[in-house]
Amino acid sequence: MNECAVGNVTLAGRATLAPMSGVSDWPFRQLAARYGAGLVISEMVASDRLVAREAETRLKLEGRGLDVHCVQLAGCRPHDLAEAARIAEAAGAHIIDINMGCPAKRVVGGWAGSALMRDPVHAASLVAATVSAVSVPVTVKMRLGYDRVTLSAPELARRAVDAGAVAITVHGRTRCQRYTGTADWRAIRATREAVTVPLTANGDIVDTPTARAALAASGADMVMIGRAALGAPWLPGVVSADLDGRRRPAVPRSAGEIGALAREHAELLLEHAGPALGLRLMRKHTAAYADHVAAPAALRKAALTAEAPAEALRAIDALFAAADGATLKAAA
Repeated sequence: MNECAVGNVTLAGRATLAPMSGVSDWPFRQLAARYGAGLVISEMVASDRLVAREAETRLKLEGRGLDVHCVQLAGCRPHDLAEAARIAEAAGAHIIDINMGCPAKRVVGGWAGSALMRDPVHAASLVAATVSAVSVPVTVKMRLGYDRVTLSAPELARRAVDAGAVAITVHGRTRCQRYTGTADWRAIRATREAVTVPLTANGDIVDTPTARAALAASGADMVMIGRAALGAPWLPGVVSADLDGRRRPAVPRSAGEIGALAREHAELLLEHAGPALGLRLMRKHTAAYADHVAAPAALRKAALTAEAPAEALRAIDALFAAADGATLKAAA
């Protein structure tokens, strides 16, 4: 088994960028891929909304500039997932990932995301419908189970693979834990023992040491980095290089360099999503980039509350210019 492949798609490394709602926009994925992330995955796309051709939902399908474009879909109806997968493939997706791990109440309440872990038979039917609809590889992301009593990941993974899934990702928490407590990488090993396809471990992986520990504890082939990459799109690439014994990518080493990256990200978002949505989406990213530096609170507030694109870009420049030359709060 090639540890850096998903079906017939070769990956750039063993550390991937997680699909994060409101975070894994096209510019963020593009930047992470540039730094060498093994794979970047779109934020979750609701299959019924994509089938309904909602404009904001279709924005999430963007994959320009990506050597490997992976789209994550969520849903609970086979027809919707199959049709959404066809749309994503037509938009250039090389891999389709099915979300069976999202713990959000609005998703679980619609019997999608991690709610599917309570019904592995139905979940497998969704995989089968998706696989039959497209020619690209289909993967599944899940949690350990819905709760500690029902740790259904091994069964669901087996059924998903039997239905045609070519790789599995397991977040080391249950749905009921959401993002609290500590990810249990050892508990992922039961899924490793259940399937032979490539397995990715996710949860609390924030650097190379935690990546190595997660791989050792879980028996997984790859790791997925989520929230730790917010404001640090270079992180999956750095970890990938370390795991594969390659030279690390050059990463920002000063406030000025981080500021240049923050501005580039903001400009790409404005181009991608337009002024109104772009401004809203960029605030979370700008705040995360700013967390690396020491800058006056007033400048930070100005960058996060600007109401016009030109004003926002000027505020970002001013924020990082004021911090340039200072010691970074977090090592790059």
